[in-house]
Amino acid sequence: MSSFISNVDQRTRLVGENRLELLLFRLGGAQLFAINVFKVQEVVKMPRLRQIPHSHGQVVGVTHWREQTIPVVDLSQAIGARPLGEDLERNLIVTEYNRTVQAFMTGPVDRIVNLNWEEVRPPPEGAGRAHFLTAITRVDDRLVEILDVERVLAEIATLNTSVSDQTLDKTLAQQARARGLKVLLAEDSATAAKQVRETLNDLGLELIVVRDGLKALNLLQEWVAQGKSVEEEIVMMITDAEMPEMDGYRLTSEIRKHPSLRSLHIVMHTSLSGRFNQAMVEKVGCDAFLSKFAPDELAAVVQARLGAFLSQ
Repeated sequence: MSSFISNVDQRTRLVGENRLELLLFRLGGAQLFAINVFKVQEVVKMPRLRQIPHSHGQVVGVTHWREQTIPVVDLSQAIGARPLGEDLERNLIVTEYNRTVQAFMTGPVDRIVNLNWEEVRPPPEGAGRAHFLTAITRVDDRLVEILDVERVLAEIATLNTSVSDQTLDKTLAQQARARGLKVLLAEDSATAAKQVRETLNDLGLELIVVRDGLKALNLLQEWVAQGKSVEEEIVMMITDAEMPEMDGYRLTSEIRKHPSLRSLHIVMHTSLSGRFNQAMVEKVGCDAFLSKFAPDELAAVVQARLGAFLSQ
């Protein structure tokens, strides 16, 4: 399994093609769950864990991995199901989210599948685990639930969304608020959208949120069809990378091809981090790439764009 995941070139070839690769696994039952392979560093058999006193209840210990000590989260317990018992086959999926490395304890790992984002749908409203899902799909006619790992991690460690006084430009924020300036956000995770909204509120900006790249593209094209100038509607767009229907890479590519949209300022804001960033930025043509979630860094990028917008 590790040999598949370590092939960076294979992963980056999917960028801009509206495709994704999912790692499928189980959590003590027959239901298949998934996370994006882009986030996965390695899959290993369950090692011996060291217990940490007073840790969060869903953190079952820490392990030593590649000269790092990383926390291990019982993913079944984290989404509200029963803890994974020692009588089950257990694995660790080592991941990198938001520039931090953590491991999730799961049941058996099934396989990696390559899909088109058009095959992925938002979770049904009112589903029992819906608040821990970003999407669902089907593989071999079986339902696969794609987990919102950002929500899982936010439940374990509360993230700061406030902009520091050293970063915040209060004059820009006052001007933005006075003019009612808006930003478009394409983001399928309700947790991530809430974090961005709170940060941009400090900057005096209103947020228009859509749940996937296709909805964002349709909204932009609708404004153009109505004879509206996109820059009169929004200062910029912030987009997640992974979304049902259309991902942020394809969304950016489609915007760059559209004569009335191609100048839109686009920031890719994703839990992907590290070695993939530059290749993605160059391939799809976004103006900036930020790893979630660092409110001061997001604020600095948005304020730079806001300053340029207000000086036009």
